[in-house]
Amino acid sequence: MFRSSYSLLLLVLIAAVYSADYFVEKFEDESYKKRWVQSTAKSDIGEFKLSHGKFYGDAKKDLGLQTSEDARFYAISAKFDKFSNEGKTLVIQFTVKHEQKIDCGGGYVKVYPSDTDQKGLTGDSPYHIMFGPDICGYSTKKVHVIFTYKGKNLLIKKDIKCKDDEFTHLYTLILNSDNTYEVRIDNEKVESGKLEEDWDFTVPKRIPDPNAKKPSDWVDEEKIDDPTDTKPAG
Repeated sequence: MFRSSYSLLLLVLIAAVYSADYFVEKFEDESYKKRWVQSTAKSDIGEFKLSHGKFYGDAKKDLGLQTSEDARFYAISAKFDKFSNEGKTLVIQFTVKHEQKIDCGGGYVKVYPSDTDQKGLTGDSPYHIMFGPDICGYSTKKVHVIFTYKGKNLLIKKDIKCKDDEFTHLYTLILNSDNTYEVRIDNEKVESGKLEEDWDFTVPKRIPDPNAKKPSDWVDEEKIDDPTDTKPAG
């Protein structure tokens, strides 16, 4: 799912390190249309086209999907075989280029369930993972890393700044088998940590009670004199 104005997606990779590539797309020619399905769920969904953009290094190698209209929502998806990354490192990686300064637009990708209605794909369609840059005004310029867990979309607790220039950038999400993660931009680590610490997968051990009140006889002093205390002998 893309929410963007002239955003260029060059390559998508989902792979397990030391194993196989689960999905790779380079958008080298029009044959991508046999693998990808554009959503028709809404009247304001725009059309993707194959393009190398206004500026490029190689007219063939730099081909990618480009959004063709301003102020439109974009949704396109491709299926791949089911897989398990248990005991493996899962990598999601893709490149994005915004060729113009945008006021509000997202260039993120999502990993959906295998039974997703591709023609009916919208921003409300359930997903497993959402990852990528999102820009809206001056206040929002961040990288989303969202997991769906027990029916809830869990956002990362950290603020990861995305690139907001007009150049191509490589975004990488690495999920390790030891429940740690790493986010890279242009192969440079910008964030890392433990899944259980940076997302609310587990219920907090203590939950504040909004109705709790301080008892009327509560003493705020840290130390209180003991009137029954006596000086030790000797």
